[in-house]
Amino acid sequence: MKMNGSQILIQSLIDQGVDTIFGYPGGSVLNIYDALYEKSDEIRHVLTSHEQGAAHAADGYARSTGKTGVCLATSGPGATNLVTGIATAYMDSVPVVAITGNVSNDLLGRDSFQEVNIAGITMPITKHNFIVQRVEDLAATVRKAFVIANSGRKGPVLIDIPKDVTAAVTEYIPLPKYRIRKLPKVDEAKFEEAMNAIKEAKRPLIYSGGGIISAGATKELLSFSKHMDIPITTSMMGLSSVPYDYDLYLGMIGMHGTPVANYATLNTDLIIAIGARFSDRVAGNREEFGKNAKIIHFDIDASEISKNVHSDMAIVGDAKYILKHMIERMPETRHKEWTDTLKDFKTKLGLPKPKEGDAVDPRDLALTLHQIVGEYAIIVTDVGQHQMIMAQYYQFTRPRSFVSSCGLGTMGFGMGAAIGACVGTGKKTVLVTGDGSFHMNLKEHCTALSPAVSEKLPIVVLIFNNHVLGMVRQWQTLFYEHRYSNTTIDRATDYVKLAEAFGGKGLRIKTRYDIEPVMKEAMHSDTVCVVDCWIDKDDCVYPIIPPGKGAKDIIIGN
Repeated sequence: MKMNGSQILIQSLIDQGVDTIFGYPGGSVLNIYDALYEKSDEIRHVLTSHEQGAAHAADGYARSTGKTGVCLATSGPGATNLVTGIATAYMDSVPVVAITGNVSNDLLGRDSFQEVNIAGITMPITKHNFIVQRVEDLAATVRKAFVIANSGRKGPVLIDIPKDVTAAVTEYIPLPKYRIRKLPKVDEAKFEEAMNAIKEAKRPLIYSGGGIISAGATKELLSFSKHMDIPITTSMMGLSSVPYDYDLYLGMIGMHGTPVANYATLNTDLIIAIGARFSDRVAGNREEFGKNAKIIHFDIDASEISKNVHSDMAIVGDAKYILKHMIERMPETRHKEWTDTLKDFKTKLGLPKPKEGDAVDPRDLALTLHQIVGEYAIIVTDVGQHQMIMAQYYQFTRPRSFVSSCGLGTMGFGMGAAIGACVGTGKKTVLVTGDGSFHMNLKEHCTALSPAVSEKLPIVVLIFNNHVLGMVRQWQTLFYEHRYSNTTIDRATDYVKLAEAFGGKGLRIKTRYDIEPVMKEAMHSDTVCVVDCWIDKDDCVYPIIPPGKGAKDIIIGN
């Protein structure tokens, strides 16, 4: 069957299992949008307010569903507006296929209107990118993009298509849905070495990351921990991979990790890192991190081995496969003295409790939110103090229920990601944001409330409103002798009226007594509901390990 390039593109996406695209039209992609019109009963297009919002929505869709997110933008500024979203997905290993239009082949390299070399710009922040200069190559390129995005360490891929290619006609031959490339077999000698080290350890500790969720290995991780009686701590990307109430779960590790998780890194004799990076937020002092322990690193990406912290042993492979075979080949083990010590420490020195009094404590917000929405909601955060409060206090029990920009730390990520998560899962979605992050992409409320979306999306937006850039101010308090340079953003925005102006619902929390009734009302809203939560500007997030320091330097707070 003969088709033009735009029809081939859309049909190829459908063939690869795509049901939703997030995008914004423009001149270079008009042919593509015409093809989308023809296939509107088979593939849904969600019109965002800005291309950055489209990229974040594709990202949130992928994180919450486990499928590949797809976004679409026109050439020039449309394409460059995707860059922050692509970089966010790249840093957190999220499978996204970004499609950009470009000027026609004969206009490339001539500084034409809305021309930009988006392939060159995005090369450092994609797994791969393509410039499709012949319509005959388009279908195969789309399939390759999905294979690459989902193979090994997942991540974003960009496809740039000149406008004349979208109009050109050729014979279309359907291609099967992508299949993940088989990973190389695990080195048996290294496997044996790792198993022997685990058997010999007296105080072992599992440090798991986002790779567990990406590999669909949450059940295997829990089974391995129970089988070997080994406590688990996670990176922020690894949150929701372990049920909060699991008795051997110690919580998040690192800069804002729990006291017991960081205590464990000082006293363990073996760290088993699975699908996790040793980033500076985990190992602030690389020389001191786990200095009394051997380190085994299981990761799908060989480049991460010993990149930041030296690993004594390493296995490159799929986390699900490795854990499954470990369980099958290793006898059950108990480490009662070690686990009892950690459980006791966890009881005696937990996270700081909410403060007494009438004022709104953000910890109360997180705890009450969990009580009201339970395990079936999707929690999305922006970046800042609110992100860390949710990471510390919200009691996640189900994988893919936490969506946040952990690697790049993208303020403004939240609203787009919440839209993507809500569209992808159909679940109640709660965006927890700060007043600083909220202002960055507040325009995406138009998307969530648009009649173009089949139903108004039931997203609750919880704004931690302290009139400052909270996390930056906290650092200025602790490390810059209270020199508050450009961190006060007292903008006098009326968030209730703003929500109503967008066509949504607005509520306000001014005291701790408002928290439960207002949040219950918000959760029952059938449209976007913005909740303005008044927070003290001097409230800090504890514990904190100062930048460049180790676990022994942790500041517990009050």
